[in-house]
Amino acid sequence: MSLIVVGSVAYDGVETPHGKVDRMLGGAATYIALSASYFTPVKMVAVVGDDFAQEDHQLLAGRGIDLEGLERATGKTFFWAGVYSADMNDRTTLRTDLNVFADFQPKLPESYRSAPYLVLGNIQPALQNTVRAQMNGVRFAGGDTMNYWIQGFRDELLETLRHWDFLLINDSEARLLSDAHNLRRAAAKILEMGPHTLVIKRGEYGAILFRKDCHFMVPGYLLEDVFDPTGAGDSFAGGFIGYLASAGIDAGSEGIDFQELRRVAHQRQSRFCRIAPRRDLRFRHGQFLLREVWGGPVSHPDP
Repeated sequence: MSLIVVGSVAYDGVETPHGKVDRMLGGAATYIALSASYFTPVKMVAVVGDDFAQEDHQLLAGRGIDLEGLERATGKTFFWAGVYSADMNDRTTLRTDLNVFADFQPKLPESYRSAPYLVLGNIQPALQNTVRAQMNGVRFAGGDTMNYWIQGFRDELLETLRHWDFLLINDSEARLLSDAHNLRRAAAKILEMGPHTLVIKRGEYGAILFRKDCHFMVPGYLLEDVFDPTGAGDSFAGGFIGYLASAGIDAGSEGIDFQELRRVAHQRQSRFCRIAPRRDLRFRHGQFLLREVWGGPVSHPDP
């Protein structure tokens, strides 16, 4: 079933202990859409500048992503640059140029508005809310947020969360949003804010899915070589919502078998998962990991 992805398309300059790339395709909507496209048809809403390369447009289109909602504005595409620490658990931002993204006002084409699934990347909560309001047939909607919005736009965020089915955030964001250190207590408070499904990402330690009547923990995959973690959380989000859309699961679904999910996760976590120093494999790792965790049909993309 069709999935609408709204967020940023950007260029990134990234330096890790393994090397440096001055400019490569990035942005939350990019990672989410590419990851989700392995499961379900995707339609993207974002803005790019007149410097957006044709080869990057083709990368997205080549995955079958509908780009009618990709606006091209006069100016430069959003650019971010940063350096990762030696263990790649932390990063320092060197440069953030919003460029055309500074005036981004998401407008859904008429053909997008009846889509049943919606995922909102990390943008201002008020904008997330306006997108949700443009949908007239959505069955399952939610997205991501960050410390900046939690601290500076809390009322906007709380109003937005009232209309969401799911929220994906990391452990520090969950503690900040809930004002509770214990993650189980934090999750209980967040679930009272609106979403009925909460995923708390814990980096190399995996993730925890919370619903009001249960929770489910999945360990992280241990990799010998991680070349660039940029976009890992967005790839996770794309796999999460992409798989649910492909399975037709929505806000009213009650049939998720967590015991079977646990069995599949443990059975498949021993599979060999490799990452190579190529920018496109970050997307491929994200969708492969989620396909393993959620027990969907596994096919191995070409390297």
